This record gives sequence, C-alpha cells and structure tokens, in this order.
Amino acid sequence: MNNAFSIGKHQLGDSLNPYIIAEIGVNHEGSMETAKRLIDEAVEGGAHAAKFQSYKAGKIASKHSPAYWDQTKEATDSQYKLFQKYDSFEPEDYKELARYCESKGIDFMSTPFDLEAVDFLAPLMSAIKIASADITNVPLIRKCATFGKPLILSTGASSYAEIEFAIETARDAGAKEISLLHCVLNYPTPEENAQLNMIEKLRRLFPEYVIGYSDHVVPDETISALEVAVLKGASVLEKHFTHDKSLPGNDHYHAMDVIDLKSFVNKLATYRRLLSGKGKELEKEQAARREARRSIVAAKDLKVGDVLTESHLIAKRPAHGVSPIHWDDVIGKTMLIDVEEDLPLQWGMFK
Repeated sequence: MNNAFSIGKHQLGDSLNPYIIAEIGVNHEGSMETAKRLIDEAVEGGAHAAKFQSYKAGKIASKHSPAYWDQTKEATDSQYKLFQKYDSFEPEDYKELARYCESKGIDFMSTPFDLEAVDFLAPLMSAIKIASADITNVPLIRKCATFGKPLILSTGASSYAEIEFAIETARDAGAKEISLLHCVLNYPTPEENAQLNMIEKLRRLFPEYVIGYSDHVVPDETISALEVAVLKGASVLEKHFTHDKSLPGNDHYHAMDVIDLKSFVNKLATYRRLLSGKGKELEKEQAARREARRSIVAAKDLKVGDVLTESHLIAKRPAHGVSPIHWDDVIGKTMLIDVEEDLPLQWGMFK
C-alpha cells in the first residue's frame, strides 16, 4: 500500500505541508449561520478541510453514559445529554454545508457516528473520518470502508493490537488508503499527556500508512503541539475549531480559532523555508566564499628571487588569491616578480 495518497486536491505524505482539518464538530451549536461562519474562518485560516460531527444522541450513547471530560469546562453530566444539545442537524443540513464548502474551495467532512450517517455523508466527502471512540466499532468501520474512499482513523485510547485490528477490518472491507492519527482522549489534553513521540512510533510500526495527529491540547500562540507534531512527521493534522474560544462548554475551550490557525500556517511556511533543499547548496554562499574567506597575502614587499618563508606571508580576506589551504605548498617557492605588501599572491607570481 502506497502511504502517499490524495484527499481532494491535497497530496498527503509531507509533514511540512500537512493536510489541516479544522474540526468544527458541533461548535456551531445547531446554527447554520454559525456553521457557515466557521467554514469561512477555516478557509481564511488556511485549513484544507472543514469537518463536522454527525450523530443522534439516541444512536450514539445510552441515557446512562457518564461524562468523562473536565466538567469545570463542560458541565453536562452525561454523554447522552451533551449529544442531545447538538444533534439537531439533519442530512439536508449536511448537504447544504457540503455545497457551501465546495463554493468556498475547502473540503467538506463530517464524522459519522452511526451507519445511517455513513450512507448520507460518504457521497459528500473525499475521505471518511472515523473517531477514536469507534476504533473497535466493527460495523461502522466496515460500512465506511465499503465506499472505497480514504479513511482517516484516530487512535485515541487504543492499544497497538486494537489499531491493527481496525486496520485489518477496514482493509478486509475494501479500504486501500488509510491514515492513522495519534490522539489522546483527554478533553483538554494536558501538555504532559500529549505523548507526541507516539507519532514516530506509529510511523515505525505502520510504515505503509500516512501518520497524523488529532490534537486536544489547549493552543498557545503558535499551537506548539501541532508544531511538534509536524516536526515528528505528522502529515495530517486535526484540531477543534471555534469562532470564540471564550464560549462555555462543548469543544470551544480547547479549540483553535482563525488567529491561531493563521499563525500556525505562517509558521509552517517558515519551517518549509528553513528546511528547504536536500543538501548543502554552496552557490547560495558564493559571496561569503569569495569575500569572507582568506588569501595568502604578502606580509611585506617581496622581490624577484625571494624564497618564501612564513615571515613573508599572512592570510587575509578576501579570497581573491591563492587559498591558505595551500599554505604549505607556497612555503619555499621563489618569487618571479616583485609584489607590494598586502597584495594577494597568485599562482603565476612564484615557482
């Protein structure tokens, strides 16, 4: 399996030019106007995909499903109640959002959380995202794989054996292009829990797959977690996205906004410049080689017939004469012409 494939117009595989997913999720809170505003801001920030989440509370969680997030940030005391707050969008709404994304030149995605959602979402997307919590959901993985589209699989809270099982399940059902995202299911993820060395570990364990990172660390000025992730080799990045990080609850408190995203995309451009080229390109330093290096220079007036000793010579800038790399070759040579003090020696001046 080739580990470099495309989603939409973007070729995956280059961590310095990662595929960036702005995970809007349900931060629109049921408002189509807000959802479209978030798409606009994702475009402005430089994301490649605007991603939502498609679920119905009754299909994703039992009424007896306890909260597992930081309740000082999101006070809802059960998963079922939280999902109920934000499950109002219907298939036609997602179709409208997909059309809006297309008009704005950004890929549309929405994570399906049940089989019916897969059916109406898959035709709208270039790739299908499977959430960490569904890495053991065999029916969902199989259903997603049957569409033959690239799968992006988050691996939060997963053992290596579970990741391997999910891959086998997807491949057996028809998936040929798979990306695995390192992820930690802490909302938010403390920096000391981010475990970003796992990106390199996944690259070693699963070299035939595109490796990326789904982030839940509260962003700093340049989203350091994503910066480290790309330097570790992540070529798909996903992070929650909001229009207002100060809003209470849901995923606003650990999301990036358009300012964060722009800053990160600009930093990526800096990294690409800093890491450009495959080796040392000396032509980019020709001026320094010529002007800042030294020549063998006459330390005093030299006369025809002088036999050169170290007292006759000094190494000075610029490198317009014989290089001091040949110092030992010049010592003992006989001058053929008179040379004034401080002039660089040339090969034809002595024998």
